[in-house]
Amino acid sequence: MSLLMFVALAGYLIAYRINQSAVVGIILAGIIVGPSLLGMVTYTDFVETLAHLGAVVLLFTIGLEFNIKDIAKLPYFVIAMFGIIVPALGGFFLASLFGYEFNASVFVGTALTATSIAITANVLKEMGKLQIDAAKAIIGAAVIDDVLALLALSVSEGLVGGELSIMSLLGTAGKAIGFIVIGILIGQTVLRGLIIRLDRTQIAWKYHETIFIFAIMIAFLYALAAEAVGLSAIVGSFMAGASFGGVKLTRGQIFREGAEHLQIIFASIFFVSLGVIMDLHFVTWNVLWFVLALSAVAILTKLIGCGLPALIQRIGFRDSLIVGIGMVPRGEVAMIVALIGLGQNLIDQSTYAALILMSLLTTIIPPLILRNWVFKRE
Repeated sequence: MSLLMFVALAGYLIAYRINQSAVVGIILAGIIVGPSLLGMVTYTDFVETLAHLGAVVLLFTIGLEFNIKDIAKLPYFVIAMFGIIVPALGGFFLASLFGYEFNASVFVGTALTATSIAITANVLKEMGKLQIDAAKAIIGAAVIDDVLALLALSVSEGLVGGELSIMSLLGTAGKAIGFIVIGILIGQTVLRGLIIRLDRTQIAWKYHETIFIFAIMIAFLYALAAEAVGLSAIVGSFMAGASFGGVKLTRGQIFREGAEHLQIIFASIFFVSLGVIMDLHFVTWNVLWFVLALSAVAILTKLIGCGLPALIQRIGFRDSLIVGIGMVPRGEVAMIVALIGLGQNLIDQSTYAALILMSLLTTIIPPLILRNWVFKRE
């Protein structure tokens, strides 16, 4: 734990030296200490668990900044839908062009459908841009994207296994959508009222930390429920945070500050893990060319697939550009898809390394573009 904190701190120093987002610096620090270079840290179960907690806490604190009504809009569904279809087709045809078999090409395309909401959200939060319209579009589309990516994964597994079933797809979609709808209803009608009532009790007056404990308890409960229906845990924790967003509490600052401090620790480990999971020793020259082409396709397909629908729906050119760039990071979501493909022997170790490296590049590049180009004047 001490070593991971040291690496996170080193990441902040790197980010400060190169004048970039903390996310970029911490990931680079993770690469340096990971198997690629020094080999001081490996992606053990312990690191994975802490990183998972970090992503959950990070999205909970992000959710506190939002109101569900601001992100549950039809235009965001359109953005998410095309943000799934265009990258999936692009990844499939590129892999086929490089001589990959059908099953491997399907999983490469599926890996490109993912969007890691944690990366962009953290960068926007760091820059104080969470409340702009483009940020709301990114968050809303990314939540929907997670449901659609889950369906895409189910379709892919059915295609390669020859067991594609309409009923299983409907069941998967029904569970995911049902969770989101029920979760929002409970959050808005029950949980908000509960935390307000708790804030007024004598227990909360004597032990202020009970507000924080209650809020974090709900965050992990929602994360657990999300994973139970096949969604990412971070979707659940984000919904929990959004349920408490805007609630007026006498001691509300207690749980907000507590969540922020918890996030600083565990989210840092999450970003370190993204660098640690990469092992450059599996990257040959042939794989490197595929990685460069795959990363270019990954960036362009999200930029076109998400940015163009946003522009057509009159979101504005600059905001549409931000939406397209903000939906580019694949992060841990694509890594999970790659791991499933490797575990089922649908892709080999070199293809797995290519997908991990693509995930890493698409995670690092968008913060650089947003910070050094889009928001540079501001």
